[in-house]
Amino acid sequence: MLRSETPPPPGNLEPREPPDSDRPNAAQLKGDIDSGRTGDKIAHTDVGAAMLGTCEEAGGAPPTPQEVKLARKNEAASERVRKASDPHGKRPWTLPLYAGVVAAICAVLVGGLMLLH
Repeated sequence: MLRSETPPPPGNLEPREPPDSDRPNAAQLKGDIDSGRTGDKIAHTDVGAAMLGTCEEAGGAPPTPQEVKLARKNEAASERVRKASDPHGKRPWTLPLYAGVVAAICAVLVGGLMLLH
């Protein structure tokens, strides 16, 4: 039984990083993105209306394995970038620190404007 906050399949599946290949395809590039290998999102399966490369394929120019290989190489984030993204909130102090800095800047600006009048 699924709880209401549990996404239905395939959104409930843990995405794994696809293996390297001599002839990669667009599905492997999407797997890189969904697994968090690119460093721009947490590991989560995004169900899209059309797979990556569908438009190019429909236009008669599907991405070549060399293009996909280059895209996978260029999109891969370093381990340092992946750790810095903090996808699971292991650094709970960052948001309060950010809010405090913004509040302090606002207080200084308001105080300065009040002194000018």
